[in-house]
Amino acid sequence: MDLKIDISRTGVTKEQLKNCAPKVEEAMEKLWSGQEEYTGWVKLPLQYGQDELEHLLNTAALIQTQCEILIVIGVGGSYLGTRAAVHALVGPDEIYGSGLSPKSYPEIKFAGNNISGTYHSQLLEDIRKKDVCLCVISKSGTTTETSIAFAILKAALIEKYGKEEAVKRIYAITDKAAGSLREEAEREGYESFEIPDDIGGRYSVLTSVGLLPMAAAGIDIKSMLAGAAAMASSTEWDYNGTDYAVARYELMKTGKQIEIVEYYEPQLDFFAEWLKQLFGESEGKEGKGLFPSSLHLTTDLHSMGQFLQEGNQIFFETILNVKKPARDLPIPNEAGGLFEGKSMNEVNRAALEAVLAAHEASGVPMVKIDIPEINAYYFGQLIYFFETSCSITAYLMGVNPFNQPGVERYKSEMKKMLQQSQPCKA
Repeated sequence: MDLKIDISRTGVTKEQLKNCAPKVEEAMEKLWSGQEEYTGWVKLPLQYGQDELEHLLNTAALIQTQCEILIVIGVGGSYLGTRAAVHALVGPDEIYGSGLSPKSYPEIKFAGNNISGTYHSQLLEDIRKKDVCLCVISKSGTTTETSIAFAILKAALIEKYGKEEAVKRIYAITDKAAGSLREEAEREGYESFEIPDDIGGRYSVLTSVGLLPMAAAGIDIKSMLAGAAAMASSTEWDYNGTDYAVARYELMKTGKQIEIVEYYEPQLDFFAEWLKQLFGESEGKEGKGLFPSSLHLTTDLHSMGQFLQEGNQIFFETILNVKKPARDLPIPNEAGGLFEGKSMNEVNRAALEAVLAAHEASGVPMVKIDIPEINAYYFGQLIYFFETSCSITAYLMGVNPFNQPGVERYKSEMKKMLQQSQPCKA
C-alpha cells in the first residue's frame, strides 16, 4: 500500500481502533466471501481476464484510428470514474499529467450526464465538424439522461456518416443478456462489452465501463489494474489499512455530519466528484451516513476558509496530498521577497501545512492521505482504496453499501410529470 494514511489529527484513539477491529474483520470477510451481492469488484483486479483486456486494448486502438473525439454517454457511475481518470492523467489542454499528445489520441467528451439542450447542442457541433465515435454506457438502456443523449447523438452520427458507417462508430457497454441497449447492440451490430452482473455502477471504474474510454484516451490501463491489484493484495489491510474507514465511523458517532475532501492539485477535481457519488450512494440510507463534500484548495480558502476556521464544526476534513506533483515552476523574484528562490509547489506545500496547523489549533479533525504521485498505477490504488474504505464504513454504520433504493423515488415522480405534460410542438 503506497498510500499513507495519517489519522493522528482526528482524535480517534488506538483504543477505538482496537474496539472496532472485530467489526472491521467481519466487514472484510463479507467483502471477500463472494457471497455478498455486488462485490465482484473486490477480486476483479487480481482476476481480470487476459482475453477481455486484449479485447479492450484492441478496440481502443481501433477507436484511436477512427475519431478525433470520443463521446462517452452515461451518468453517475457510468461516467464519473472515467472523467476522473481522464482529467487526472491526461487533463484539459495538456496542462496536467503524463504529457500525452492530443494529436495521438481522441479527445474524450461526455454526454448524457445532464438534460441540458444547450450542452448537447454543442456536442452536435462537434459531430458536424470532426470525426466522432460514441461509447454509450447503461446497464438497462433506459436511464433517462443516457437514453435521451444517445438518441440525439446517434441520429446526428447517422446523418453525417450514413447508417452502415455510423454503426461502426458506436460502442456499447451494457448488461450481458438483458435490457434495451443490449437488444439494440445485438440487432444493429455495435461492438459491445459487458457490465458484470455482480458490480454496481459506482464500483465499476475498473471494468470495461471505465477501462475502454480510458484506454482510448491513451491511459495505461494495465498499470492501473496493477495498482489496484497491489492494493487488493496489500498486507497493510490487516493493521492500519482500515484506519481511515474506522476514523470516519468514529467521527460520525461524535456528531460529525459532513466529510470535506480537500486537495491542492486541480487534477483531482473530478476524482472528488467520483468520491461524492461513491460515499453518498453507499452510505446515505436509513437516516445514516456522512454528507460528502469537496474543496479545491487553495482556491476555496478564499471563499470557505473562514467557515472552516471558525464556523459550525459539523464537519471533518480529509486531505489528499500529492507528494510529487507532475510539474513545477520557479517563482520570479518580482513576486515578492517572501517567495524568492522558491517554486510554486513549495508554496503550495507550505499552504497545506499551514492549513493543517491552523485547523488543528481550532479543533477540526483531519485525515491526511499521502499519494506518491498521480499516474495510472497510483490512480488504480486510489480507486480500490476508497471503494474498500467506503464499504467498510457503511458496514460499520449498519447499512448495505451496494444498493440505492432512494434513487428510484425521484425517477417515478418525474415519470408522472412527463406523462401529464403536453408534447413539445417546436
